Amino acid sequence: MPEQSSRVEPAETQRHPSQDLPLLPVRDTVLFPHAVLPLTVGRESSVQLINSLGEDKTIVVVAQREARVDTPAPADLYGVGTLATVHKVVKMPNQSLFVFAEGLERVQVRDYVQINPFLRARVQVMPEPTGQKTAEVEALQRNVLTLFQQIVASSPTLSDELQTVAMNIDEAGRLVDFIASSLPSLSTKEKQELLENHDVRLRLEKINQHLAKELEVQQLRNKIQSEVQDRVQQTQRDFYLREQMKAIQKELGEQDETQRDVEELKQKIEAAGMPEEVKKEAMKELTRLSRISPMAADYSVTRNYIEWLAALPWSKSSGGEVDILKAKEILDEDHYDLQKVKDRILDYLSVRRLKPSMKGPILCFVGPPGVGKTSLGKSIARALGRKFQRMSLGGLHDEAELRGHRRTYIGALPGQIIQGVRRAETNDPVFMLDEVDKLGRDFRGDPSSALLEVLDPEQNSTFRDNYLDVPFDLSKVLFICTANMLDPVPDPLRDRMEIIELQGYTEDEKTHIAFRYLVPRQQEANGITAEQIEFPEESVRHVIRHYTREAGVRNLEREIGTICRKQARRIAEGKTDKLLVTKDVIQEYLGGIKVRVDTELAERTTRAGVAVGLAWTPAGGDVLFIEANKMKGKGGFTMTGQIGQVMQESMQAALTWVRSNATQLGIAEDFFANHDLHIHVPAGAIPKDGPSAGVTMATALVSLLTDRCVRPYTAMTGEITLSGNVLPVGGIKEKVLAAKRAGVHDVILPAENKMNVDEDLTPEQLEGVHTHYVATIHDALAIALPSSQAEEKKDEEVREEILSKASA
Repeated sequence: MPEQSSRVEPAETQRHPSQDLPLLPVRDTVLFPHAVLPLTVGRESSVQLINSLGEDKTIVVVAQREARVDTPAPADLYGVGTLATVHKVVKMPNQSLFVFAEGLERVQVRDYVQINPFLRARVQVMPEPTGQKTAEVEALQRNVLTLFQQIVASSPTLSDELQTVAMNIDEAGRLVDFIASSLPSLSTKEKQELLENHDVRLRLEKINQHLAKELEVQQLRNKIQSEVQDRVQQTQRDFYLREQMKAIQKELGEQDETQRDVEELKQKIEAAGMPEEVKKEAMKELTRLSRISPMAADYSVTRNYIEWLAALPWSKSSGGEVDILKAKEILDEDHYDLQKVKDRILDYLSVRRLKPSMKGPILCFVGPPGVGKTSLGKSIARALGRKFQRMSLGGLHDEAELRGHRRTYIGALPGQIIQGVRRAETNDPVFMLDEVDKLGRDFRGDPSSALLEVLDPEQNSTFRDNYLDVPFDLSKVLFICTANMLDPVPDPLRDRMEIIELQGYTEDEKTHIAFRYLVPRQQEANGITAEQIEFPEESVRHVIRHYTREAGVRNLEREIGTICRKQARRIAEGKTDKLLVTKDVIQEYLGGIKVRVDTELAERTTRAGVAVGLAWTPAGGDVLFIEANKMKGKGGFTMTGQIGQVMQESMQAALTWVRSNATQLGIAEDFFANHDLHIHVPAGAIPKDGPSAGVTMATALVSLLTDRCVRPYTAMTGEITLSGNVLPVGGIKEKVLAAKRAGVHDVILPAENKMNVDEDLTPEQLEGVHTHYVATIHDALAIALPSSQAEEKKDEEVREEILSKASA
């Protein structure tokens, strides 16, 4: 006979063998035997479990220990669950399932046999204890039933039918399960303890304690409600709820919300590193806050104020030494040329290294649009390793935008300066004030005057915002202002800033910038690579010369972007060959030539009485044509072209000088008595003013009256006096660069401006341009007008050659 096994199974195990069943983990829910519970099943594994059920709809429902766990492992689940039958499954629109499950019996989870795609476990049923009910159990059961009936009767949320159901349950264990599943005040942990407890007497004792506590809380709630109700009207419902909560917390001996807020704010104030004076003010306001009711109007105002004080970086700075060579490398990497600005920043870094406590400089970048003023600020912040904050001042009218509003106003906030420092989270960011020349002023105040304190290193160490009303140190902030022109900036404000001028770029510089920055940026922006499009240098120069007339590079980048978009479209249409950008391609994509640089000067100066001047504009320099004409009349003089008062006076001065030197210039004495003169400055829609076109006007008049054409490719600038002297003018660099952009070969300048040319213009910028310095108008006429018929003939040949090339 085979040998019998010596292992004997316990009788309990033999009667209730273990089963292998799918296991559904649930959060914040405990299913009791004989209870029907709706469950929302959303997890992918749980949905798969429900979908996998065949005719046998039996599953095990087990609660999670921690509700936040999304994919629970066996260790995340309790060891006791409930055997349940799935009665109904409803599919929801969001792909989740709504399941109605009825609990059958308690089960002990023995071991897990499957983890994926859903959990399966071997479970063993925990049968309800049977036997004679003792007197103690009977007494506990009756007591539990009475307490439950009282709670249901006094609770507005529990249905009265629950009393009837509870009265009809004879088994003590089943009664406990029913009450536990019906009480909303029980936590998941407490319900799980009742589920796991096998002893009916212990279960009754536990539920009895819970019911007694719940009844006491309900009675206390009713008492609080009646006490508060007398003092509160219906319209103050919000106040009533808060008072109710307060009274509950008082009875439970807990700290109320206001005290918690005060404690948190106190910790923030301690951690903020405020100066002693500011900390004293903050603590004073905090003490006041602790005495105010949360319903009072002042409560939120005071709290917001304290939070602003605690949030500011009083002692938090970027810190750390900056490597000068690394900073230089970053500046060179981000911007081409701009040597003056880079030197100034590197000087500042060097001094700060020797004296870390130095105050930040106040810089102002002045230059035409598109030369890189704003982007330079970001580059400086990167080189310094600091946070960057930018604020546009364009069109700002209200000084409260900078200084903030006083706390007495509803919705008051600190000004943009303090807000910017808070956003930066350090007390030494690079703070850019963009378009400082476009500040407005009206009845609400003058923002430029408010900036006087912000931009003064001697004053801004104790800057007082109207909202905060405590001093904040702005002296470590590196303020950088930008402007297109300095004329609108008030003198006191200009005096506080270190002006650094950023002049326009030459054609060579624009070409460098295009290949180094603009072309790669536009290729990336339009989703094409360098292998799909090629810009020869000649093509880029053609775009610069004939499609843009600007000091900066914004329009150039726009035109390059247009060409890149056209290539992106070609690729999208299936033409994958590389595009070589030639002049023909440029004309096809950008249209005809917009700026006739090479021929415009030659065309316009083919007749006597037309001279080329040089003008300064906020967008850089530009060439200015001045045209004079004569007709039979009685000595009248007309000036047109939307010209200002100063320019009209320059025209009068030029005419007076010509008339006083008529004999010397070979003009008949009675000419002015029998003729009218007209000077026009196109374009007529653009306002013009200033004295710097005096020389040009005198030259145009002499050219007209002596019937000699001004030499091609010659431009001039300078103020004229009645005695014929030529006085210095401003904007020399912009004017010379504009002349070079327009194809001018000879520039006539006042002798006293030679120093500006030597300082501001490099030999590369002057390449191809001859500068002539004149002290009198006679010197200028000798250069601008041909002195013999041979010279006139030579000039005419040059013009014809240029025009014939253009037409070809």
